[in-house]
Amino acid sequence: QVHLEESGGGSVQAGGSLRLSCKGSDSTFSNYLTSWFRQAPGREREFVSGISRAGTITKDADFVMGRFTISRDDTTNILYLQMNNLKPEDTAVYFCAASRYGFTARMYDQPNKYDYWGQGTQVTVSS
Repeated sequence: QVHLEESGGGSVQAGGSLRLSCKGSDSTFSNYLTSWFRQAPGREREFVSGISRAGTITKDADFVMGRFTISRDDTTNILYLQMNNLKPEDTAVYFCAASRYGFTARMYDQPNKYDYWGQGTQVTVSS
């Protein structure tokens, strides 16, 4: 139903920052639980960070270690991921995902819970 489009990826040096955006195509986006996932070559798609409707609950993967901040602007239907202190191991394609239904934060990291996915944006971090 909703179309998701990521942007903001690019190439940075280790220690640098990027802000990713995920634009939802319509206002239903504001009712969705949304998250960021990433996938590097040879690895499974893995959870990065998630945020509930209204932004009242957030959850980060362990590897984030406080470096990333997820947020959403429901007036513009945009999900953000501010990434600071990037490391080479953060190199991956980053995807946004959305679920029509809310669920507990302990399940945010389960890809099969999400109904909609963007096409991804490449993040490359050089040492």
